[in-house]
Amino acid sequence: MGCGSARWNTIPVSDVKTLSDRIDVLETRLTFQDVTIETLNKTITAQWQKIDALTRQVAALSERLQEAEAHAPGATDEPPPHY
Repeated sequence: MGCGSARWNTIPVSDVKTLSDRIDVLETRLTFQDVTIETLNKTITAQWQKIDALTRQVAALSERLQEAEAHAPGATDEPPPHY
């Protein structure tokens, strides 16, 4: 059978309609999935930006706390005065 087989030229109209409907459904699903993927991508990107900002903020606060502890009056290793 060659590429120009007569078999392909005799597809019943009902089958063509069914195939066309199936293709329409698949195209609709694909479009919906593309929109969903783009929305998820934007959400994940925003979350990573927020996580990055919060990570930097925690690091800065940790550094400030260490500086405050280092400059606090009296050494932290000294026993309390009542010892």
